[in-house]
Amino acid sequence: MERSISNEELELLLNDVLEVHGYDFTDYSRASIHRRVNRLLMLDSFPSFAELRFRVRNDAAYLKRFVEEITVNVTEMFRDPDAYRAIKELVFPQLFSKPFIRVWHAGCSTGEEVYSMAILLHEAGLLHKSLIYATDINPEVLERARAGIFPLSQMKQYSENYIAAGGTEDFSSYYTARYDKVIFNENLRKRMVFATHNLVSDSSFNEFQLILCRNVMIYFDKNLQNNVLHLFDASLEKLGYLALGAKETIKFSGIIPKYKQLEKHKIWRKIK
Repeated sequence: MERSISNEELELLLNDVLEVHGYDFTDYSRASIHRRVNRLLMLDSFPSFAELRFRVRNDAAYLKRFVEEITVNVTEMFRDPDAYRAIKELVFPQLFSKPFIRVWHAGCSTGEEVYSMAILLHEAGLLHKSLIYATDINPEVLERARAGIFPLSQMKQYSENYIAAGGTEDFSSYYTARYDKVIFNENLRKRMVFATHNLVSDSSFNEFQLILCRNVMIYFDKNLQNNVLHLFDASLEKLGYLALGAKETIKFSGIIPKYKQLEKHKIWRKIK
């Protein structure tokens, strides 16, 4: 019979991960995290919860796997093309007068959306004066993002997304194909800074004109969502922009009086 951990066991495990390793998942959505831990239990054939708990507490290599599974790294280039088109058409024109542009991709996963933003900034003539800070809790996925290497098999879909997002060049000009992989151009990568950052426990580290955190907060509970939105508010300059995922909103948070939504898009401008 398939083994499923109890709520009490999940709390024990999350407390271990926090106390022993410093990763705080205690405010993540319980339903989501429960599913993922049960999946690990099955995938890695643990005969008991006690053995899973022992591995997580004592095996640094296995902890990396645990964090990678729990933090969900599902992404693609120009995901939700309408959102990128809106940023290009409504946000970029307001950034031209800035002497320097700082963009924060929070929870960037393997980096597909970071490269998407760099491409659009390049086409708008803004990349040369921009720096994109790409952060994630998971150092493993950041290494993959920093390398800028992605499967060739995904480029057809990414090219279609790029065109739908308002891209104006030949998408294949941004990468070099090598066997079954592609590597994105150095001129894009040199405008990126990759760093580990925990949205749960780490503080603001700069002042940004644009912050993107797309499809990350759907895994957080309401209390943690509110805390993260306050962190973004503290990190965003006045008249800066915050872009969230399709199912995310600032509507019920404490920061809402300071922001104005751009039309129907999941983009808000800080007006106070």
